[in-house]
Amino acid sequence: MDAEQIRRLEPQLADYLKRFEDCFARRDTRAHFPVYVRGQLSELPRKSVEPIALEAGTAVRTLQEFLTQLSWDEDRMRNRLANIVGEEHSDEQSIGVIDETGWAKKGDQTPGIQRQWCGSVGKQENSIVTVHLGYAVGDFHCLVDGDLFLPESWSQDRERCRRAGIPDDVVYRPKSDIALELYDRAVAQGVRFEWLTFDEWYGGKPQFLRALAARGQKFVGEIPKSLMAWIKPPRVTTRPLHRQQRRKVPRIVAGGAKPQTVERLAKSHPALAAQRWQAWRIKDTEKGPLVWRVKHVLVYVKDERGLPEGPYHLLVCYHPITGEIKYFFSNAPAETPVGKLLRVAFGRWHIERCFEDGKGEVGLDHWEGRRWIGLKRHLILTSVSYLFLAKTCQTLREKKSGVDRLPGEDGDGRDRRGAGIRPACAQATVRENCQSHRLLPTTQRLRSHQPHEGDDPQITPPRHQADRPAPMRRKHELAL
Repeated sequence: MDAEQIRRLEPQLADYLKRFEDCFARRDTRAHFPVYVRGQLSELPRKSVEPIALEAGTAVRTLQEFLTQLSWDEDRMRNRLANIVGEEHSDEQSIGVIDETGWAKKGDQTPGIQRQWCGSVGKQENSIVTVHLGYAVGDFHCLVDGDLFLPESWSQDRERCRRAGIPDDVVYRPKSDIALELYDRAVAQGVRFEWLTFDEWYGGKPQFLRALAARGQKFVGEIPKSLMAWIKPPRVTTRPLHRQQRRKVPRIVAGGAKPQTVERLAKSHPALAAQRWQAWRIKDTEKGPLVWRVKHVLVYVKDERGLPEGPYHLLVCYHPITGEIKYFFSNAPAETPVGKLLRVAFGRWHIERCFEDGKGEVGLDHWEGRRWIGLKRHLILTSVSYLFLAKTCQTLREKKSGVDRLPGEDGDGRDRRGAGIRPACAQATVRENCQSHRLLPTTQRLRSHQPHEGDDPQITPPRHQADRPAPMRRKHELAL
């Protein structure tokens, strides 16, 4: 990025921050807002209150009070951020991503802290956990909302909660309930998710899946291998089970087939076991194409009454090098192409990158405090900072590439922001027991995150972080 681009960023940031000015009633309180955001976007190695304040020449205690004591409307700021995302980044291929992240911390005074699984260190650790909702379109992604997961041990100890400033109406909620609240808040502010995706912890909660379906939200989520389903649904009758029973209640006919786990279905049911694997190029990465083998079938699951409900999509995805198997479940219409489902299913990397960049670039996990309101405001301010970073990097990428319009899936020339293009070669079938694969000739294609069915090139194992585009770096793409 040249000096002219750097010079222009300060006015852009000032204009961006003005969009949140009505969240502050007092001018002196409002003045601390850009100080905190600029500190998060700076080159400071640690972006907690003290180094930000010292770098800006502000009293440390004053900036601490900005987070925990001064009066301003953080809920309005969160809503305004969602408004911006909904109005300026709406797209028919948008993906909402639900996930959680942990922050390892010392002591026992931080709100919500306890020994629990912390993904950032990959083990049980003294930490806090926050649940987040991300938004992604093409290469653009941001954090729309986030909230603290309050463990039951905290919720049951209201005196401890009061010491941390946690209101009495903030109690333990399952993470899936928190995720639904985040989703509802975003939708209420105009954010529209064409799709939603999540990991198997959320996908293993039938009530969570039903809640999304009741909201009319399409999803493709990973599910545990223990999820029970039928490929051919059992017959349902309303005939009374006993002569004395007069009320007609729908039930499965006696002796009907019992549901099986999706793992069992994949191994033994003819509809899957005899089905040939299809090689799908999930995306092209810097280390080569990422390819999974996929089987697809429509299934039926038990509803809350124990009756078959569906059909739903079941995707069985196998990586031939690592041997990893993933199962995905979707409530999309039965005619939805498999390629479209896979694009969403493997789209969870967006929020993982948000966490990585959020912690490495804007200090998501640098918060140090003991007050619940301070943590809540920090999460909102971090999302505001991250959105500016994401918008700026997107603009710079577009200017650098010089490509404003990419062909859509239907070749209509509509702007998809890198969503997906047609495969360049004919569909190829890969037999289940094949040990080696030839690289089929392909024409040159633009890099894409849209899965492509067909050729089975040199297969690269899933590398998680390495499979995704390079993270945003302030020193290269943002300097204030």
